[in-house]
Amino acid sequence: MSLDSLEGAIRARLPDLAGLNYVVQFDLGDDGAFTVDGNAMPPVLTEDADAADCTIRLSPENLQKLIDGELNPTLAYTLGKLKISGSMGVALKVASMLED
Repeated sequence: MSLDSLEGAIRARLPDLAGLNYVVQFDLGDDGAFTVDGNAMPPVLTEDADAADCTIRLSPENLQKLIDGELNPTLAYTLGKLKISGSMGVALKVASMLED
């Protein structure tokens, strides 16, 4: 799995994040990061990580599983596969929007 394929998968799910009204960064460690600006309509990928309301740290593999609906975000957080900085409420909102 490449970062390009992950970026494409995130772009495909952007309509699901309409109405998010927050900026969320997906931090993949040394592999890079993706930032979703949910304030824009429709939501867009952006490079501006400084404005993130919430940062979700996880591996590229777990991000793909999250996008595909194969990883329960609550269980991943409990098991330490996903770490959250910033607003937990925003992270929960993102998780519920991706589960639909």
